[in-house]
Amino acid sequence: MRSTRFGFMLGCWLIVGTAISGAQTKKPEIATRKAGLWEMTTTMTWQQSPFASGTVNGVGEGGKHSKLVCLTQEMIDKYGALLPQSHGECRIENKVMRLGGMTANWVCAGKITGKGDLETNWIDMEHATGKLHFWGTFQGGSGASPIEWTTDSSSTFKSESCGNVKPTPLPTNARH
Repeated sequence: MRSTRFGFMLGCWLIVGTAISGAQTKKPEIATRKAGLWEMTTTMTWQQSPFASGTVNGVGEGGKHSKLVCLTQEMIDKYGALLPQSHGECRIENKVMRLGGMTANWVCAGKITGKGDLETNWIDMEHATGKLHFWGTFQGGSGASPIEWTTDSSSTFKSESCGNVKPTPLPTNARH
């Protein structure tokens, strides 16, 4: 009887210990994002561009660009990621948060109308990668033109303080 009780108690402690250690193992993976200043390098590739070749600042031709961005704790809590700029015309739908990342649809209605597949992966506490593949239409001076592009990004944490870099506004009309 004594060994049965001891075995039962040992089994309970092993289950509780495994659950606790599993929670402790998983928690850092979920919290692998640091709020603060990040350097983001993006490479944009147009599969179908509405812009004339040679557009100012390379926007029409895509290309590689780096910039400093501010990732807030609110962005981490709601989306787990920096989101593309939307100028109030885009929203997140079908968001799935997972250990080490997030996937979602990026849906836009306005001057640009369409849908994209968004994915972010956290490599470690100070490095992340992302991808957005978007297709739709662009409403320009000569009417609607089909568009499609892919943006690949890599981000590196720089500082806990964003300094003068302001965070981009979060979408207000997200559907999860």
